[in-house]
Amino acid sequence: METRKVQQTGGSTYIISLPKPWADKVGIKTGSRITLHPQPDGKLVIDPIHDSPPIKKCSIDVSGRIGDVLKRDLIAAYLVGSDIIEIKADRILADQKNTIREMCYKLIGPEIIEETAKKVVIQDLLNPDEISIKKSVRRMFLISNSMHMDAIRAIKTLDNDLALDIDHRDDDVDRLFLLIAKQYRAVLRGAKLPDAAETSIDEYHDLRMAAGPIERIADHARKIAKVTFSLKEPIPDDIMSMVEKTSDLSRKIVEDAIDSLYNSDVDLANQVIESVEKMSPLIKKLNEASLKLSSSEAIVAMGTVIDSIDRTGDYGSNIAEIAINSAMVNQKM
Repeated sequence: METRKVQQTGGSTYIISLPKPWADKVGIKTGSRITLHPQPDGKLVIDPIHDSPPIKKCSIDVSGRIGDVLKRDLIAAYLVGSDIIEIKADRILADQKNTIREMCYKLIGPEIIEETAKKVVIQDLLNPDEISIKKSVRRMFLISNSMHMDAIRAIKTLDNDLALDIDHRDDDVDRLFLLIAKQYRAVLRGAKLPDAAETSIDEYHDLRMAAGPIERIADHARKIAKVTFSLKEPIPDDIMSMVEKTSDLSRKIVEDAIDSLYNSDVDLANQVIESVEKMSPLIKKLNEASLKLSSSEAIVAMGTVIDSIDRTGDYGSNIAEIAINSAMVNQKM
C-alpha cells in the first residue's frame, strides 16, 4: 500500500499523484480519462476508462468428464466471470453436449456460439450493467413465494400440471441464484455493477447471504409440489385447512423477513424470529393429525409437506437474522 499527500491547486482543487507502476499496469498515460466512484463508506474508487474491457477466456478439457462433474466445471467457469468458455476434447460425446446445452439454459447469459466434434465455444452475452443484485434477490423471493403458494394449491386440487409448472419455475430461481453469486464475486474483484455506487460491499454480502435461504425455500416449494404426483386421493378438508393456515404463516414469515432486509427494519426482523417460534405448535398439531390419514403413502407424503413448510419458516428466520446484522452495519456507516 502506498500513501500520497493531498495538495491544493488553484485555491479550490485538491490533487494527488497516481503511482506510476499502477498507471502503467492499467494503461493510464498523459491525457487518459478515468472515472471516480464515491462509495457509501467514504472511499473513492479510481477506475481507468478503456474503449473495451479485456475479454476473459477459460478453457476446459472435458475428456472423461460427464454428468454432474461436467456441470460443476461449467458452473465454476461461469462464476469466475469468464466471457468465453472453450470446451475441448478429442471427441465431445453426445451426452456431454446435452449437458452443456442444459447448463447454458440454466445459466443467465451463456450461449453456444460455435460447435464442432472436438470443441464447443460458449460466450456470456449478458451485459452486467442491466441487472441489479437488489432486483435479482427480490425476483428470487417473488418466484419462490408464488411457487410455495401454488404448491399448496396443487396438492389440494391434485393438479399435476400446476405441480409440473412449479418444477420448471425452480430453474428460474436457480439461474438467479448463480447470477447473484457471480455478481458478488465480480464486486469482490472490484467490478462496477449497476447498483455499486449506492450499494456497499457489506450490502452485497448480505444480499448474497439472503439469496441462499431463498433458493432453498424454492427447493422446498418444489418438494411440496412433487407430493401431488404421489397422492391418489385428496387430503381431507380438515387437515388441508390446517396445512393452508400453517403455509400462509410460513410464507408471511418469509415476506416480512425480506421487507425487514430491504428496509433495515430491526423490529420487524425480531418479530419474524418470534413468529417462527409461534409456528411450532401448529407444526406439531399438523403432524399429529396427519398420522390419522388412511394410507401410509398419504402419511409419508404429508410428512414431506409439513417438513417443507416448517423449514420455509426457519429459512425466513435466517433471512431476518441477516437483516438485523445488515441494519447494524448500515447504522455504523
